[in-house]
Amino acid sequence: MHKLRSYLALLIFCSTLSLCASAQPGATNAVWVLDIKGAVGPAVADYLERGIASANDSGAQLLVIRMDTPGGLDKSMRQIIQAILASPVPVASYVAPSGARAASAGTYILYASHIAAMAPGTNLGAATPVQLGAPGVPSAPKPAGEQGEQGHPEPSTAMERKVINDATAYIQSLAEMRGRNAEWAVAAVRSAATLTANQALEQNVIDVVADNLPDLLKQVDGHTLQTSAGTLTLATAGSDIHHHQPDWHTRFLAVITDPSVAYILLLIGIYGLVFEFSQPGIGLPGILGGICLLIAMYALQVLPISYTGLALMLLGLGLMIAEALNPSFGVLGVGGIIAFVVGSVMLMDTHVPAFQIALPIILGITAMSAALLILLLGMVWRARHARVVSGLGTLVGQSAEVEYLHKGQPFVHLQGENWSVEADQPLVPGDRVQVTGTSGLTLHVKKETPP
Repeated sequence: MHKLRSYLALLIFCSTLSLCASAQPGATNAVWVLDIKGAVGPAVADYLERGIASANDSGAQLLVIRMDTPGGLDKSMRQIIQAILASPVPVASYVAPSGARAASAGTYILYASHIAAMAPGTNLGAATPVQLGAPGVPSAPKPAGEQGEQGHPEPSTAMERKVINDATAYIQSLAEMRGRNAEWAVAAVRSAATLTANQALEQNVIDVVADNLPDLLKQVDGHTLQTSAGTLTLATAGSDIHHHQPDWHTRFLAVITDPSVAYILLLIGIYGLVFEFSQPGIGLPGILGGICLLIAMYALQVLPISYTGLALMLLGLGLMIAEALNPSFGVLGVGGIIAFVVGSVMLMDTHVPAFQIALPIILGITAMSAALLILLLGMVWRARHARVVSGLGTLVGQSAEVEYLHKGQPFVHLQGENWSVEADQPLVPGDRVQVTGTSGLTLHVKKETPP
């Protein structure tokens, strides 16, 4: 018993040492680094939220978001900013490497961070919401008397004014919270103003211009910051750097939230279920279709979709399926193709280029659906006009000779079988008759006149 207690005590002691060793990186105040490359979307927001939570759990003293982004979705951007503002660990946004940019949503994230830094040869700005108006259609220039506050162009519609004013107030509040240049922030939203790294430093938009990550940690060493956990002073010079990579969940979310992938999954799911219901008992199309449809629905609920576009897509698919099952010689099919194409174009309710469905994919799937519809219509047309080769209908028009009488009922021999016949005239064995119709298992015939 004593020996068992000794083993248990040793085991507990070793476990305690192991836990202390695993917690040691947090005790050494490591610096965590997360990377944003590309558009800001649901997967990036999930990655940053998880990264901030993990950095807090590990006891990191600073989290660096190294980014190169052209912008992204407003919903995902605000989700990231809320995570930064609530983070007990100070967050430094670093636009790097040289040649990178923090446009649109990246500018807001930079303003929200406790430390804003840029590498030489980078730029930021152009934070005007891209949801305004149709892409590629320039607005008419405003007369001099219709300029907005501080000379910025005034939006022309009530919806544009609403979106612009909301974005302006949002970035102003972030600038006031971090003590940064609020006037330039307004210009970035209203006039799509941009700055280089050195210009941003001169105009109090950022705090540091750093050549690389070690240079950034050296320059921010000793900075006192205010976070949700209170005031703390950084000691980052020579700190260990931990690069936090996306986990499987984030990578999977990045794949399925690609609008083109979600669009294809949705169609595979619908076609799989339709095939399963039309040919019950197979199983595989139904299982595959159900899985794809559920994944597509999960992806679409985190993407900015237009429910009108989704309804048009479903209407178009329904019309094309109805045309295939009950042909109307093209009326339902053409209407379905038009509704499907219009709905596909309208499906993504944003003008951010990275979150648009690729037009070649829309046209390719539409062409495939149309080709399938034409193939089915051709098969139906040929089936309707083909000669009957089986059943009682094949007997109509054939000639035969009366073989015998049974209780006054004449019988003929056709296609290897004896058939009872009925005629308007009396028949005797040897008479030639022609089949004019059928009634059950009795043939209606007429007597042929001998030449």
